[in-house]
Amino acid sequence: MQIEVVKSKIHRVKVTGADLNYIGSITIDETLMDASNIIEGEKVSIVNVNNGERFDTYVIKGIKNSGDITLNGPAARRVQKGDVIIIMSYARMDFEAAKKFKPWMIFPNEDDNSLT
Repeated sequence: MQIEVVKSKIHRVKVTGADLNYIGSITIDETLMDASNIIEGEKVSIVNVNNGERFDTYVIKGIKNSGDITLNGPAARRVQKGDVIIIMSYARMDFEAAKKFKPWMIFPNEDDNSLT
């Protein structure tokens, strides 16, 4: 049996921008991507802590150590600059393997999205 489990989580980062006139996606600081083991193009789920919105999109790599968290395209309507969001990705795996799997979870500083 295969199940879907959380693979990666970036817990409570602040949205730094919302660009409606872009083709779509979320831009994430490369440092946060590396720390959470999320790759460019990966599907992620977004939860907006401020308004309860939940949606899926894909990742674009942002500038390393920039703190950039920008929602692009239609997703920009679901957030505002300054909102706090949670970013999660999932993996499908065998049930027994899932019992032993430990996800990559990071807890950046909400003020500047840094890991320090």
